[in-house]
Amino acid sequence: MSGERQRPEDEGGFEGRGAEGDFEGQGAEEGLEEQLRELLAEDAYTIQPSPAPYPAIRRRGMVERRHRVAVAGAALVTLAAAPVGAYALTGPDGSGGTAAPQTSASATRSATPTPSPSPTPTGPKGPATPGQLLDGITLAQASDGLEMCLADKRWNGSASRIGAAADLGKADGYRIILAMNSTGDSNAPGDGMFVVAVKEKPYTRLICNIKNGEASGLNTSVGDDLESVPGAGPVMADPNGGKLHRQSMLDDGNWKLPFRWGVIGRVEPSVAKVTVSYGGATVSAVLDHGWFVATGILNQHVTKAPHIEGYDAAGKRVYDSDQDNGYEKTL
Repeated sequence: MSGERQRPEDEGGFEGRGAEGDFEGQGAEEGLEEQLRELLAEDAYTIQPSPAPYPAIRRRGMVERRHRVAVAGAALVTLAAAPVGAYALTGPDGSGGTAAPQTSASATRSATPTPSPSPTPTGPKGPATPGQLLDGITLAQASDGLEMCLADKRWNGSASRIGAAADLGKADGYRIILAMNSTGDSNAPGDGMFVVAVKEKPYTRLICNIKNGEASGLNTSVGDDLESVPGAGPVMADPNGGKLHRQSMLDDGNWKLPFRWGVIGRVEPSVAKVTVSYGGATVSAVLDHGWFVATGILNQHVTKAPHIEGYDAAGKRVYDSDQDNGYEKTL
C-alpha cells in the first residue's frame, strides 16, 4: 500500500549498516544514564542539605539570651544609681557640657532631717493650778501685765521719789502665783487687774496693777528666805499684801461689793495645809512652791483681817494668825 511506511528491514541496501549504527548509539546512552543515576545516588546529600544541628543551636541561643539579660540588668542598675536629672547640653557654638545633676528620689534615700530644737519658751512661768488665774484672766494676759510693770522705769532700774529703784530683772525670771480683777477705790480709782509674781533668787515678790492696758502701780518686796526672818513661824502672811484683800481706808464702811479678795504668804515645807477665813467664809489655800494663795468673793464690809491657820501632814495645827504677835488682826 502506498500509504504505509516501510520498515527499515524492508528497504534494500541499508539493512546491515543501519541496524548496526542504531544499536551502538542506544547502548551508549543507556550506559551514560546508568552512571548518572549512580552518581546522583552517591552524592544525594550534596543536593538535599543535612538536618540542622538543633541541640547546638538551642544551646547557643540560651547563652545569647542570658548575655542580653545580664547586660539589661547592668544597665538598669546604672540608671538607678545615676542622677536622673543629669543630661548633656550643647551650646550654639557646638560646645558641650553637662548640666548640674538633680538628685533623684529613686537613686538615693534622702537623709532623715535632724529635728530642730524647740525654741526655749520666754516669759514668766505659770502657777501650780489653773485656779490661781481668776476672772477669765489667761496666763498670756497676766504675763503681758507683768512685763508692762517691769518695763516701767518708774519702778524698775531707775531713780524714784524714794531713792534708787532696784533692778527687778526680766519677766522670764518670775513665776506668776495669782492673777485676779482689782476693784478701784477712792485712793486708786478705776478697776483693773492684779498680777502677783515671785522669784526665788534673790527672793522677790511683785504685786503689779494693770488698768486700761497700762501699768498703774507696782508693790515690791525683796528679802530673805522665810527661815531667816526673825520671829517667823511655819506660815507668814505677806506684810504688804493687804492691798489684795482690803479697800482704801478712805472708803471705810463704804466698800464696793462684791469684792474679789486675795491673801498670799510663805510656808515652810513641813506645812501641808493652810486655811483662810474671811467675811464669814473659810477656804483652803493653794500651796505653790513655798507660797500659799487663797481667794474669795466678799459680799459685805468687814473690819477684821483674814484669819490664817496652818497644819502639818498629820493634821496638827502648827500656825494660828490669832496667836501671831507680828500679824495685824484688824484692818
